[in-house]
Amino acid sequence: MKLSPLAERFVLHFGEMGSRWGVNRTVGQIYALLYIAGRPLNADELVETLEFSRSNVGIGIKELLAWRLVKLVHLPGDRRDYYETPKDVWEIFRVLIEERRRREIEPTLSLLREALMEEANDEEDRIAQERMRQMYELIELTTGWLDDVQRLSPETVIGLMRLGAKVQKVLEFADRLKLTGGQRDPDKR
Repeated sequence: MKLSPLAERFVLHFGEMGSRWGVNRTVGQIYALLYIAGRPLNADELVETLEFSRSNVGIGIKELLAWRLVKLVHLPGDRRDYYETPKDVWEIFRVLIEERRRREIEPTLSLLREALMEEANDEEDRIAQERMRQMYELIELTTGWLDDVQRLSPETVIGLMRLGAKVQKVLEFADRLKLTGGQRDPDKR
């Protein structure tokens, strides 16, 4: 498979970005190619197109499978393994959030919970625990919010994202309603 200049730029860029996101360049490029291919690809096609060794492609595929960012598929009449990414970009986003949470956030929350349960031995430990408590509360609040957002439909999330800072006006209006007992402020028309 020969990549167009546009596709090649995308694949190369994803390799560079992959290294910034915590995966190696090879994994990023494999993912990018599978994402834009429009059809499932087998390992031989990945090796040929990306000019990677078979072992590097195999290791990259295993990592992408572990992240649940690609899935194994079989084509009728072909005994080879093929791989594809989820077709829905929102599904990809959801899987990424879940995997990051499982791999990074949950272990951090566990460590913070354990640290907060220990007895502070001195003022230095009390200060450290207070800072850890603040971090724990922020992460808990953020993950709770992400859980709520993940239950929304993609259309609702898009609408919410498009609101951006306008949400602040809605919250301010709700606060004014609370202060006036649900009655509209006659001076605000």
